[in-house]
Order: sequence, then C-alpha cells, then structure tokens
Amino acid sequence: MQRSNSRRAVQMGDQIMQVLASLLVQEVEDPTLQLVTITGVRLNRDFSIAEVLYTHIRGRSAEPEITKALTRAKGFLRTRLGKELKLRGIPDLRFQWDTFLEDMVYDAPPEADR
Repeated sequence: MQRSNSRRAVQMGDQIMQVLASLLVQEVEDPTLQLVTITGVRLNRDFSIAEVLYTHIRGRSAEPEITKALTRAKGFLRTRLGKELKLRGIPDLRFQWDTFLEDMVYDAPPEADR
C-alpha cells in the first residue's frame, strides 16, 4: 500500500480515527471490542484503503480475537463512517495491531514490511 503523507490524508485519517473510536465506545455492542484503542489511521494515495491501527489493554495475546471482531464489524463501521463524514467513497478498512509502543519500550527490531 502506497501511503499518502499529504496534509489532506492526515486530516482525513484523524477524522476517521475519531469517528471509529467514538463508534467503538458508543455503538458497537461486541464485548470483545471493549477497551480497544484506535491509535491511528493511514490512508493510501487515492484514499481507497484505510489502515486502522489499534491496541488493547490485554496486549498482543488478544490480537487474533480482536482482529476477527473488527473484521465482523467492518460493514457496520464503514456504513456509519460514510454517514458521519458524508463521504462519497468510503475507504476499505484494514485493521492492524499497532506495535509502536512495543517497539519503543522493548526496542524490538523493525519488521521488513513497515
């Protein structure tokens, strides 16, 4: 995915992050998604894909379960995202565990695909 670093992409990513975070707190009823923190959103160059970074208080052991729950909720989240932001084209949401804090605290070696 070719990421966009334009100001518009950063602003759109921030808006998507805010809406997704509020949807997870206020409207999603899946108990697996409680205490999930959306830490960032990165958009590709044509805004068709949004890479949503997240963490959870239980740590990396909860990643597979949470990723499945987020994938199940993807349709609902995209629909509500389109209504909240009044977007013509809603980006495809791809969920990825955010390793930034782990890398900073534990000085983990960087992966090749980042």
